[in-house]
This record gives sequence, C-alpha cells and structure tokens, in this order.
Amino acid sequence: MFDFPVLIGDIGGTNARFAVVPRPDADPVTLAHVQTAAYPDPSAAIREALALRQTAAPRSAILAIAGRVDGPSVHLTNANWVIEGARIGRDFGLSACAVVNDYVPVAAGAAALDPAGEDRTTLAPIGPALAPGRGARLVLGPGTGFGAAALVPFGKQLAIVSTEAGHTDFGPSDAAEAAIWPALERIEGRVTVETLLSGPGLSRLYAALSGGSRAAPAEITARGLAGQDPAAVETLRLFAKLLGRLCGDLALTFLATGGVYIGGGIAPRILPVLQQGDFRRAFEHKPPFSRMMQAIPTCVITIADPAFTGLAALASRPELFAYDGQVWRAATGSA
Repeated sequence: MFDFPVLIGDIGGTNARFAVVPRPDADPVTLAHVQTAAYPDPSAAIREALALRQTAAPRSAILAIAGRVDGPSVHLTNANWVIEGARIGRDFGLSACAVVNDYVPVAAGAAALDPAGEDRTTLAPIGPALAPGRGARLVLGPGTGFGAAALVPFGKQLAIVSTEAGHTDFGPSDAAEAAIWPALERIEGRVTVETLLSGPGLSRLYAALSGGSRAAPAEITARGLAGQDPAAVETLRLFAKLLGRLCGDLALTFLATGGVYIGGGIAPRILPVLQQGDFRRAFEHKPPFSRMMQAIPTCVITIADPAFTGLAALASRPELFAYDGQVWRAATGSA
C-alpha cells in the first residue's frame, strides 16, 4: 500500500512531529519537532523538516492529525492548518498520502504494549501491573485537546475505531464536584470532556477551585506537584479523579479488557498524582462491574512519540489493521 521510504507525521494543535520510515519494519528516523503555529501550512513544515536531516526522499506518506478526518480537506480542531493529502502528495511527488485521526496510530502502537512487562521506558502502570485480557484496548490522551480510540480484535485483523469522546458532555458525580460545576467556564454553553480534561481544562478547573484566579497549565502542574499552591494541588487531584472516571466509562463502553493506555502531553507529567489512588478508585467504581474493572490494566505511555511506532506499524503491516481515513493516490489523483 505504501512505497518506502514513508514520511510519517504526528500533527497536533500545538506541535507537529515528522519522521521517515526507510523500509518495512524499520525504526522511524526522526526529522523534526516543530510548532504548528510557526508555519502557514503543513507543506512548509514538512519541507523544512526534510531539509534539517539528510535522508532519502519519501515516496509516500501517512499523516496523523488532531481532528476528524471526514473528507479530503480537514481543518485541525485546535489550529489553523488545513490538511489535504492531495496537495501534500503533489507538493512532494508522492505516490500516495494517507491522512488519519491522530489516535489511529496510537491505537496501532498499543497492539504491542505489555502492561505486565518489565520495560518501564514504554509504560508506567497506574495501580497494579496487571496482565491484559484478550479484548479491546483503549487509547486516549489529554493534551491540547482530548483524543480517544479503541483497538478491537476482529478476525485476523485489528480494527481501529476513532471516536470524538472529547466532545461528549461531562457532569458531576458527587456533591464536591456539583459544588464547583456552576463556576466552570462553559464552551459554547457546554461542559465537555475536552473542556476539563485538556491543558486548557487544567486552567478552568483551577479557576473554579481558586475563586476565579487564572494560571497557565504548566504553572498549575509545577505548583501542584511541588505542593506550593493548595488550589493547584486540588486541581491535579480532581483532574486525576475525573480522568479515572472517564477512562472507566470508556473501558465499559468498549469492554476494553485489553487495557487502557493514556497518552497525550499531560499524563506523563502528573504521573505521581495519577498513582496516588484517586484515578484508580474512580476507574474501578463501576458497580455492578467493579470486579471486571479491577482486572483491567491502566497505564501511561511514557515514550516521547508514541504515534511514530504506530505509524510505522501502519506502513509496514497494512494487512493487520483496519481503520478509516483519507488516502490520495497519484495514479488516480483522488482519495
């Protein structure tokens, strides 16, 4: 399906990362990590990334983007770029260019993860290091936005189901949460998962808990981890609890007995808070299915670019994975 070398890209609302997979089953060769806002369009960023490192010119591409891939032209959810596989393919003389949701490759990469293994450079367990079951695996991540996808066994293939879980409504579950909910900033009149479980969500939770004070997510994280600001400490604790509750809800939705794998930029930074217990208690508290939930592993993906592993797998083993996306081919000039 893909001619090698394959250009791969993980394009988010804040950052874009590019690499090249030189041949099937080879490790990706990193090209560049750039800020999305620094370039007018993806081709400009790719052009500079290719210029920064001497490598064979790519012949095809797979780009994972932070947005819903529902047509040949896709606008990033949290940035101004428009991604068009046809334009990128023509700009770089490619034979094919695929565009997928950014959690498709994270889900593909999760196929090889072992929560009960001894390698802690890839995964950090939240709670006990449990062995995964044979069911679906769930990947999700709070970052600039919130993404989620499921990896579902289907015959000899693994089907990747993209979701828009970040844009579902999110409400309080106890009296403490109900007390702060009226103070939370609404987005277009709604409190969604992404409203709270994202970088901007940390700021909204902090404002509600501190009586309206504002702080950047990085400040809140630093103060909370250092114990220097009671409102920041409570913000991180509540964030962990809400994230655990949502992970449990989605695990029930997909019967994700194969485990829950958390990516994104926030979770690795607040791992000590996630491991304190509120996350796992909220995750498991799903009567009448609490016993099942207790057996599901939950862990944080700790490698810097988890999407790269999955993108390389999609390029090298296209027969293993079934997923939605847009593919432009030079032979036909269309998706």
